[in-house]
Amino acid sequence: MNAVLRNPMLPVDALRRPLRDLRLSVIEACNFRCPYCMPADRIAEDHGLDAASRLSFDEIETLVRGFVRLGVSKLRLTGGEPLLRKRLPELIARLARIEGIDDLALTTNGSLLAKQASALREAGLRRLTVSLDGLDADVFRTLSGGRGEVDDVLAGIAAAEKAGFAPIKLNCVVQRGVNDDQVLPLVERFRGSGHIVRFIEYMDVGTCNGWDRQRVVPSAELRDRIHARWPLRPLDPNYRGEVASRYAFGDGRGEVGFVSSVSAPFCGDCHRARVSADGKLYTCLFAGEGRGLRPMLQQGEIAFSEHVAEIWSRRADRYSELRGAAGASRKHVEMYLIGG
Repeated sequence: MNAVLRNPMLPVDALRRPLRDLRLSVIEACNFRCPYCMPADRIAEDHGLDAASRLSFDEIETLVRGFVRLGVSKLRLTGGEPLLRKRLPELIARLARIEGIDDLALTTNGSLLAKQASALREAGLRRLTVSLDGLDADVFRTLSGGRGEVDDVLAGIAAAEKAGFAPIKLNCVVQRGVNDDQVLPLVERFRGSGHIVRFIEYMDVGTCNGWDRQRVVPSAELRDRIHARWPLRPLDPNYRGEVASRYAFGDGRGEVGFVSSVSAPFCGDCHRARVSADGKLYTCLFAGEGRGLRPMLQQGEIAFSEHVAEIWSRRADRYSELRGAAGASRKHVEMYLIGG
């Protein structure tokens, strides 16, 4: 971070936060209908873009190169469900060759991973995060909107292991009275596996997920539950701005993480930008609207990067710190459009 701040050519926002991390949606469609993201009763089946409305591979490569010029070194591909994007390994191979991208990752629901894990790895993908909101088949099916089977996801994780992905991060969004009984089984299943389970507080992302603060289980409560069964000790962050608080098992059998956007906001170190599949820039997970980038892509990566730098320099987002305060907007971009 110090190197970023010392370089006057790299932008910082209004709160002196650099731009280091880009989350890029490659598709807005998903084969699940998770109630906290894309509830089936609120999002129409034909909500998606046509293929021509999504950024092309050429546009995506120009976009990423432009962000790299501004200091981005971490790139995460998201959706919707990114494995639905046709010829995805081809895109990953192009992005993996871009000098300056030190960390190329992808977030998936894992249901299609078994058939694609090897090709993704061979293309140059370095890290995987799999969403896994429970191990119980009925709970999982309900939380996928009736469209997912936990066995398919577990098969995808096994295929990813075989392909050489390690460690894999497993994200669980926890809701009180919905799946908080899955926390200990998830920890027990993956302790000692080399993978990292991370528990995420249920957030008010978007406008259609029926968010209720009463269903938020604070990370501290989950940490205490786990600690009572398997003693934990805190770990230092891997880098400044890491969203998850890390804890190691006292017996050395791995670690768990907690993402606490509701109970312990981390806006002050947020250095992430998000771009939707149709090329809109969102400077916060809770942003109400995006800035269209597509026209600037036609002018090349230098002009494009200058445009993004200007937008970033005016960024002052810190919604999680203001949540519930007078004047805090409740108009948020839907999570499936920007991948969370």
